[in-house]
Amino acid sequence: MVDETEIPEGVHEHHEHGNGHSEAGFRRWAAIYVGVVAMLLAISSLGGGKATKEMLSANIRASDAYAFAQTKYVRETAYELAADQLEAEIAAQPGMPDAAKSSMSASIEKYRQRAARYASDPASGEGRKELLLKAKVWEDARDHAEAQDPNFQFAAALFQIAIVLGSVSIVAASRALLGLSAIISVAAVALTLNGFILFVNLPAG
Repeated sequence: MVDETEIPEGVHEHHEHGNGHSEAGFRRWAAIYVGVVAMLLAISSLGGGKATKEMLSANIRASDAYAFAQTKYVRETAYELAADQLEAEIAAQPGMPDAAKSSMSASIEKYRQRAARYASDPASGEGRKELLLKAKVWEDARDHAEAQDPNFQFAAALFQIAIVLGSVSIVAASRALLGLSAIISVAAVALTLNGFILFVNLPAG
């Protein structure tokens, strides 16, 4: 067995130089990896911000549509009641002059038409029926954004953990820590993709 003191000095220097070069290369690639993860974190955060804004906006629009539909229903009911009242008066007064009866009948027809327009107005898209359909569309958009949001939240948290582990791996020159960081990053990427495409609804969503 050769004693360490008998190994030529040049061999020691070559071995130390090789280890130093290897660690420098590892740290360089680890730093690049951390930068890429930081970029992915930014993308995930943007997706989360967009989902949150869409969720809030759609919720407001759905509420507005329901409120507008309720207003239409109140007006529709008012005209229906007015028409019913006039019909009751005509029925209660059979001896009413024809001119008065004709005028009241015209009013009844006008009230019925207005009530029908408040109930449904495809031309303007602002009848009660159309407004309720719009509200449902906005509710669906809100629910979709609400289902997206947790994916981005969890992904952002995992990306942050991966960045911390990657940074520590650079200081400690630990490939094991970098490997763990990479595994966490893969999970975060999967969550980010699911946030955009929504293949699977998370329980939190």
